[in-house]
Amino acid sequence: MPITADHVRTTLAEYANAHPEDKHTLAPLSELLDQGADVTNRKEFRGHATAGAVLVNDQRQALFIHHVALNKWLTPGGHLEPEDTNLMHAALRELVEETGITLSVAPVQPTPIHVDVHPIPANDSKDEPAHWHADFRYVFQVTGEHSVTLQEEEVSGYAWREIDTIADETLRGRVLAALR
Repeated sequence: MPITADHVRTTLAEYANAHPEDKHTLAPLSELLDQGADVTNRKEFRGHATAGAVLVNDQRQALFIHHVALNKWLTPGGHLEPEDTNLMHAALRELVEETGITLSVAPVQPTPIHVDVHPIPANDSKDEPAHWHADFRYVFQVTGEHSVTLQEEEVSGYAWREIDTIADETLRGRVLAALR
């Protein structure tokens, strides 16, 4: 069963209860949900939900990928798909698709560590106007050795980096706190 607006709303409410200081940044997503918008659909160009994964290894390093379209180093993530059953599943699916890592991956907690609402520039090649994403980010841990197989049409490289190199201060702090 695909992710529903009710699931997004419930997850958003759980997150906002845990992080009331973020409520103001979540307002655009709440407003679209209240208007009945399908925020799980990537063609909802007022804005839509996405899912991201922060994968941490035994050495307390986070996995970064080089995103081809944005030409930036980011943590894995992307759009929701019809086969996704919940937001955490979507984050894990994106992690597996972009990196090929499947073994010994486990969530650190059942709720998102961060929900980041950020602008996305227009992409003329995809006929997409500028819009925003509400990225539900989850933390996963991986143990042992594992190989990385990149999704080359979207990802051109990967690197394990210290958690302190996560640029988003809020995300960095919450990942460190979750791993204590």
